[in-house]
Amino acid sequence: MDAAELTALLTPEGLRLLDALPPIESADDVARVVTRLRKDGHSPDLVSAVVGQARLRVKARAKFGEFAQRMLFTRAGLEQATRLPVAARHAARFRDAGMTDVADLGCGIGGDALGLAGLGLRLRAVDADETTAAIAAYNLAPFADAVSVTHGTAETSDLSGIDAVWLDPARRTSGHTETTRTRPEDWSPSLDWVFALAARVPAGVKLGPGLDRDLIPDDVEAQWVSADGSTIELVLWSRPLARPGVRRAALVVRGDAAHELTSATDAADEPVRELGAYLHEPDGAVIRARLIGDVARALQAGMLDERIAYLTSDAALTSPFVASFRVREVLPADPKALSRALRERGIGRLEIKKRGVDIDPARLRTQLKLRGDASATLFVTRIGSKRTAILADRV
Repeated sequence: MDAAELTALLTPEGLRLLDALPPIESADDVARVVTRLRKDGHSPDLVSAVVGQARLRVKARAKFGEFAQRMLFTRAGLEQATRLPVAARHAARFRDAGMTDVADLGCGIGGDALGLAGLGLRLRAVDADETTAAIAAYNLAPFADAVSVTHGTAETSDLSGIDAVWLDPARRTSGHTETTRTRPEDWSPSLDWVFALAARVPAGVKLGPGLDRDLIPDDVEAQWVSADGSTIELVLWSRPLARPGVRRAALVVRGDAAHELTSATDAADEPVRELGAYLHEPDGAVIRARLIGDVARALQAGMLDERIAYLTSDAALTSPFVASFRVREVLPADPKALSRALRERGIGRLEIKKRGVDIDPARLRTQLKLRGDASATLFVTRIGSKRTAILADRV
């Protein structure tokens, strides 16, 4: 969204028009609505703005639920925003630590700020992009008595009277649509500046889950977060916001449920063992936090291969930190032989998972020429130096 579109949108006419539009689910919906609005005499800027927002509101349901229908977005801002249930959990940590006044430095469209404000915290939010700051101000308007939003930089923000900070450094090139990732030294604010502030002030720092672990300070709690199967972020907590004795944590959120695994250090892996009756796929947050060993011990499981994050066991156990599968059999890994074996078993619906092997699951699916009414999960992986195909069923 550019400045002209935002100006057209943030008017009584623009907001009424946006709220009157039906959900725009497809490209056909876009074309139909644009044609109608242009025929009704609305300006190109206004039409572009309201149709774009209606489309983004549909996409935003996955992160913001029913709240998406009263929010504004940029495409890049929505992509980078924290899901509201996760933001609420982060906010609870500030509240439970006794923090009352929080600065959100790099608030984006206001996803995390909504979580903080929703729990009754007083908030100063700032963003370096003027359009994004304006959208955040709109999204946070229901909390205007306790929240201020300004256009500015984290580095120049006034932190007097602030108990703690939430930082989400800009890790991509600037823009409201397509952006690309940048290096830590090019983030805004820089990672060094962020860590220096977090050493002085209680802080939560939202980063990408793939951050080089060597960059993580020794005196913070590192919490990897997954939501509905996707590892979405790493949060570093400093000073009183870091829990005593916790340096590694994996928070797994699925729907309304959340489970967490914590440790004072990386967990030692369990030894490799032969394929058993069950195969377990650890959640991505568990893998990033290097807590696979703790999960393995709880499942009476071992590693399938020391370099690959699959566990195997004979015990009929599972946990929220893994997806568990009952092993049917080991099949030939060669695509032609594998195709023949799957057709013999009448398997026409196949979930394909792979680790440690260089294959394209989509291309393999085409090669397999599946036929039949049965369904299964196929793991293609490496055990030692051997490529292995394992047929299994979800537990």
